[in-house]
Amino acid sequence: MRYPDLRTALPPVHICLIGQVKAFPTIDRARRPTQAAAPMLPNPALPPTWARSMLDAYLRPKIDPPLNAAGRGLARLGVGANAVTFAGLALGLAGAAAIALHFPLAGLVLILAGRLADGLDGAVARATRLTDAGGYLDIVCDFLFYGAVPLAFVIADPAANAFAGAALLASFYASGTTFLAFAAIAQKRGLSTSAQGVKSLYYLGGIAEGTETIAFFVAICLWPAHFAVLAWVFAAVCYFSAIVRAINGAVILRG
Repeated sequence: MRYPDLRTALPPVHICLIGQVKAFPTIDRARRPTQAAAPMLPNPALPPTWARSMLDAYLRPKIDPPLNAAGRGLARLGVGANAVTFAGLALGLAGAAAIALHFPLAGLVLILAGRLADGLDGAVARATRLTDAGGYLDIVCDFLFYGAVPLAFVIADPAANAFAGAALLASFYASGTTFLAFAAIAQKRGLSTSAQGVKSLYYLGGIAEGTETIAFFVAICLWPAHFAVLAWVFAAVCYFSAIVRAINGAVILRG
């Protein structure tokens, strides 16, 4: 029996060099089976080490196993991922309302419960079926929640918090723009990454990500009198993250 020449029978394996990262394309599990597989990159858009979030990367391997176990349990009970997403948004907005009414500690409890739900919706989806609609709803609810918390502090004390709150919201806008714009073009080019877990869209890394934002929310709920100072500091971090992400994204897309 004659065996085929493996050099010609097998498809070529392409190696993508971006900075010092080597990536081999694999199947993106977040895509539907009917779609063509996109090149899975561990994270071709990593900022320099000094401008990169360490908290998300550190916490992800620790929190994913219990979240996935809880997600499987909810899925067996018939709870849908979208229901968990909307529950998380409702808890987050309720937390923001509590802050606006001068109950920041109650707001913090509700915010943390909402963030737990935000982690569980993806776990339920992975235990059942990942969909583009679910991923879209998740990111929309996240942005609604993130904007509501600073607004709540402005409502609670406009004289002290309005200027810093406006700067903070503008920094969120800048960070979100660089994030979503790159995600849209990455989808067009067929890029994907699992560096932040299996997601419905491309997560371009930055110094201010989910864990840092929640830590900031915890701080302003514990010390609401210092909201203005903390908001200016975190707004600077978000602007810096947006600049790094914009430069990094442009470099990646030009390559």
